[in-house]
Amino acid sequence: MKKSSILVLVLLLICPALFAGGGSEASEAEEQVVKFWYHFDNPETALNPLIEKFEREKPGIRIEAERVAWDVYNQKLLTAVAGGYPPDVAQVKLWWQPQLVEMGALLPLDDYIASWDGKDDIYENVWELTRYTDGKQYYMPLQMVILYLYYRQDMFDELGLEVPKTREEFLDAAKKLTRDTDGDGVVDVYGFGIRGARGGHDWWGTFVLSSGAQFFDKNGNSGLTTPEAIAANQWFIDLYRVHKVSPPTTPSDGFKEIIANMISGRTAMTIHHLGSAAQMEEALGDRISAAPVPRGTEGYWTSFGDEENAVFAATEVPDAAFKWAAFLAEAENNAIWQKSSGQVSINKSNARADADRFLKATTDSADFAGVLPAHPGTAEFVESLWPALMQQAFAGEITSAEMMQAIEDHFAK
Repeated sequence: MKKSSILVLVLLLICPALFAGGGSEASEAEEQVVKFWYHFDNPETALNPLIEKFEREKPGIRIEAERVAWDVYNQKLLTAVAGGYPPDVAQVKLWWQPQLVEMGALLPLDDYIASWDGKDDIYENVWELTRYTDGKQYYMPLQMVILYLYYRQDMFDELGLEVPKTREEFLDAAKKLTRDTDGDGVVDVYGFGIRGARGGHDWWGTFVLSSGAQFFDKNGNSGLTTPEAIAANQWFIDLYRVHKVSPPTTPSDGFKEIIANMISGRTAMTIHHLGSAAQMEEALGDRISAAPVPRGTEGYWTSFGDEENAVFAATEVPDAAFKWAAFLAEAENNAIWQKSSGQVSINKSNARADADRFLKATTDSADFAGVLPAHPGTAEFVESLWPALMQQAFAGEITSAEMMQAIEDHFAK
């Protein structure tokens, strides 16, 4: 055998890929990787089934998912954007949008959505709420998160109380539910669990934004320092300082604490959303129930605490990134996501006729669910300003007027 023939034979045996158009190396080069950041309240939730389904249906695209703890999520995302290394797709909040748009971080999705078959199955109100003020759609809807009132049905039955429908009825019930149940002279049950730490602006908004306070009026002027707004904020502060219907730990209580207090019986009412319903029902059964939040002096307000996905402008795989965001918004896949997250689907075709008490409280609240202003200062208000000011007001270090003035000054920047 000639030397040249032997050489060819050796090469075929050692490296067949060289003679097969690149083989696995070519396949790897063609694979597109979509980096996806997400969070769930429940750390046990798994995203793997949806990823596996997507990768079967969209060969050539691989999802590299990273679960980020909620406490550091916003800061980590902003740091990544500023550093030029954001994920391709990330689960986002509506109040982050102005800041992210201002940073040039988001990819407009209008052209993609226009040719997406699933667009008409999304509730029109969701498109309207998530559309930015410049008329562009930067967010892909994921789930509806509408807050409602949780209450301990067993405690209400014990005291013969009706579910409060106004803030006056609410305060009356909260006072009656705050008591010393074991006779040792120390209060051991409190009427209302307030989330005084980060995230508690929704508790505040329920009573303050429904009773005369507005971030901006119809003319674009602040409505936070009117006598009505200051009085509404004082009413909320007094729940803790004067009426003492919330636990002493209120200023530092976060999500874990307000849920744990309801389950243990330390509090009789709180505010949250469908994401905690499974945990509540598993622990308490029919001793826990839900209803829309009470009416304020000017009407109702509850938080449309949304969740969406955004595709980041820095992505090198925009088509693949949108396909993943759109996949999660399709009815079948969105229903799977909601089983994990415990939230409400954004698809009309997933509407349920057999709503349980928690889902009913959610849907009954949809007509008056509101959002915080689309303003670059909203993210900082939520993440740091509100918690700091609220804790100072609860401690008596600042007045209601000073707190509201500080918020107004922040949004006037």
